[in-house]
Amino acid sequence: MNQRLPLQIFAALMAGASCSAMAMTINISLDNDPGKLDPMQSSMIAERMVYQSIFDKLLDLDESGKIVPMLAERWTVSDDQKTYTLFLRKGVKFQDGTPFNAKAVEFNLLRGQEKNSLRKNDLKYIKHITVLDDATLKIELSTPFAPFLSILTDRAGMISSPAAVKKFGDDYVNNPVGTGPFIYKGRLKGASLTLDKNPGYWQAGLPKADQVVYKIMNDVNVAFNNLRSGQVDITNRFPYKELSNLSAGGKYSVINKPSMGFRGFYFNTAKAPFDKKEVREAIDILINRDAIARVVYNGAVAAGHSPFSKAQFAYGAADTPPKVDLARAKALLKAAGKEGGFSFRLTLPTTPEELQVGQMVQGMLRPAGISVSLDKAELAAQIEAGKAGSYDALMVGWSGRPDPDQNIYDFAVTNGSLNYSKYGSKEVDDLLMQARVESDVAKRKAFYDQAMQILVQDVPYVYLNHDNVLFGISKAVTGFRYVPDGVIRTATLAK
Repeated sequence: MNQRLPLQIFAALMAGASCSAMAMTINISLDNDPGKLDPMQSSMIAERMVYQSIFDKLLDLDESGKIVPMLAERWTVSDDQKTYTLFLRKGVKFQDGTPFNAKAVEFNLLRGQEKNSLRKNDLKYIKHITVLDDATLKIELSTPFAPFLSILTDRAGMISSPAAVKKFGDDYVNNPVGTGPFIYKGRLKGASLTLDKNPGYWQAGLPKADQVVYKIMNDVNVAFNNLRSGQVDITNRFPYKELSNLSAGGKYSVINKPSMGFRGFYFNTAKAPFDKKEVREAIDILINRDAIARVVYNGAVAAGHSPFSKAQFAYGAADTPPKVDLARAKALLKAAGKEGGFSFRLTLPTTPEELQVGQMVQGMLRPAGISVSLDKAELAAQIEAGKAGSYDALMVGWSGRPDPDQNIYDFAVTNGSLNYSKYGSKEVDDLLMQARVESDVAKRKAFYDQAMQILVQDVPYVYLNHDNVLFGISKAVTGFRYVPDGVIRTATLAK
């Protein structure tokens, strides 16, 4: 029997349906599936993309790369550069309703120092933390550490709910809780990750969107087709070949601006033949970086020879690539006892661009009798191979950080957490440590210049180029803010 709904109930149902239909979702494609959703366990840039929505940081970066307040409203630094006092934002709550305060910050910084934390090297100089009151804490370092504030703009400065960390234990990597603009809802592994609006977010009027959905699209061309069709609003990568086809009347635009990162490949210096620096240098001077930038990347990278792009004060003469010199390369190989050539495996990402780079490197080394086989691997597998040393050469780049220390120290210092080359030099170690404890920018740059003079001769890592931040973005999207760390902020996005 049919019954008519009362008019008031019908109207309420229709209003609810209308609100649901009008919910604003921002769809973002990611080229890698984020692994662990805990900043203290993170090693992938795809994870950093998602973290920006879930977690706020103590400090952030603005469009020029300058450090600006976030959860810490202001800070002071002692004259001896060893004591930092942070004055925190009041009235902020975690997404589980628990309060954000100085005790929560202390909990996170101490957690970041734990043995199993990937942030332990960032935070290892913290000697003592004193909670002065709910909104103030004092951090004492064992030594001056110039990059400290910069470190707090990234994963080491992302603040998790202590209650959630204790509740979920080891499974916190799948149950992240921060103070950020969006709340983790769930994921379909390998396909998508969904976040809902945080109705209690501390920034008035934010977030603009009701939901953010990250869609995993490993193939840049698939992501591009989804951008064109409107199935995604932003892509975290963009096909380089399409940069020549941009139309003013199109439905999307491109963010193509300098980043702080670098791209290249490691040598495993613990294994022959890369235990001989003459072999490493020979390969370094056989590679035409300008050709790679032009052919593969359509000019959307800067050819480089150091970890420092023009966006960093440590940028210097070392970043100028060497001229290709086949005769010298052959002489170096002869000195290393490899006059007849040799073969090695280059492990590289699964993207078409990196495969093309690998193929160009193959061709560039062939005239010197060097044969290169190409092995493709997902990023997680590459990182594991790097840690284990189970590779010959490994193509892994770095998205970059604002302080130059974060682009070189862990990569080049003996036993550094990102030193997959197994390289060690006491002179380089000493120079990089001096740069860490020196606050004067000019003096720090001089230390980096000296370190690079050694590294361009020893070549534990072949620097190829500096990527641009390259996003595709629908013209229907408003509120996008470019930041040179290459991470998409979602709080202000709308459409």
